[in-house]
Amino acid sequence: MQPLAERMRPKSIGEYVGQTHLLGEKGALTQAIAQKFVPSMILWGPPGVGKTTLALLLATALDRPFYQLSAISAGVKDVRDTIEKAEKDRFFSRANPILFIDEIHRFNKAQQDALLGAVEKGVFTLIGATTENPSFEVISALLSRCQVYVLKTLDETQLKGMIDHAILHDDFLKKKKIDVQDYDAILRFSGGDGRKLYNILELVAAGDDDVTITNELVVNAIQQNIANYDKGGEQHYDIISAFIKSIRGSNPDAALYYLACMLEGGEDLKFIARRLVILASEDIGLANPNAILMAQTCMQAVQNVGMPESRIILSQCVIYLATSAKSNSAYVAIEKALAEVRKNGVQPVPLHLRNAPTKLMKNLDYGKEYQYAHNFENNFVDINFLPKNLEGTTFYEPSNNPNEEKIKQWMAFLRKE
Repeated sequence: MQPLAERMRPKSIGEYVGQTHLLGEKGALTQAIAQKFVPSMILWGPPGVGKTTLALLLATALDRPFYQLSAISAGVKDVRDTIEKAEKDRFFSRANPILFIDEIHRFNKAQQDALLGAVEKGVFTLIGATTENPSFEVISALLSRCQVYVLKTLDETQLKGMIDHAILHDDFLKKKKIDVQDYDAILRFSGGDGRKLYNILELVAAGDDDVTITNELVVNAIQQNIANYDKGGEQHYDIISAFIKSIRGSNPDAALYYLACMLEGGEDLKFIARRLVILASEDIGLANPNAILMAQTCMQAVQNVGMPESRIILSQCVIYLATSAKSNSAYVAIEKALAEVRKNGVQPVPLHLRNAPTKLMKNLDYGKEYQYAHNFENNFVDINFLPKNLEGTTFYEPSNNPNEEKIKQWMAFLRKE
């Protein structure tokens, strides 16, 4: 028999639970369905919120052929074979097919490049699903050709509704007498993940035909059936999320626990080390510039040494990062700068900052009145470096930590503020 989560998979958009910001009356995908056109897109959200289901339902609503690949098992050859099938399919279908790629963030650059040409030519509409920030995991050329839709964790009301709906309508559960006295534990353990919610419900409803669901029953059932860490499954995402958040939250003990879970489960050392490098820049940044050096050294070391010794190297790095001062000012600063460029485009560079390798450019005042900073006191000159329309704009704002307090004071001294 199929798992409950599969049996309860919605058959139409009307049965879909959650994501009202996309599928509500004025939602972007509601309008796209009405217009019989959906763009290539990336569905970004946590596990169990309905990314795969949404892709299937969009194909059904638009009457499109549907192809599916998993980034875990598919290689470049699989991608090219699917593109060939999609091209042939276009001869027999007026609408181009939909290609759904689960966990698209696991595709390497070569695999993503293989998709790019087909997306550009309209061979298919690409729908990628990811639990990771697509800005970091999807190549920019492919990302620029896709709309990114953020899917939200299911809320308490939606999860309760799913439980009640399954008890009333599932062919297996409706034969039982199930009374839900407590929802708290099942909601807490599901963590907003619809698939996990159904797995827990199926677990506690197994056996007797007369079931009273209480918090105690759920806790006992969960404790007796704790799954081993599966680096290719749902718990992979839960553990790495908890790991990163523990380091960000300056809790070395929790971070070490989740590190141990991953090591015992055979997680890829390079995956762990790569996430530490990202965290060192995103969450520690200028509060401790040595953090990224430590993380980069750790990544090189674990690649050279391997297990079991790499557990010590990773432990040292994790403790260092967790106990370091934190700042996301570099992350915030580049996001502000990118937002400005995306909104208003690239503004003209001031004439005094332009390169002047030819006489003509010099005659056009390229480089005129540029002042060489090293010729001035403290190697600083107070001139405008931003485009005229952005003069006075601040992208970088130092965070409140000892290292960036020094930066703030030094910049204030130079600017005589």
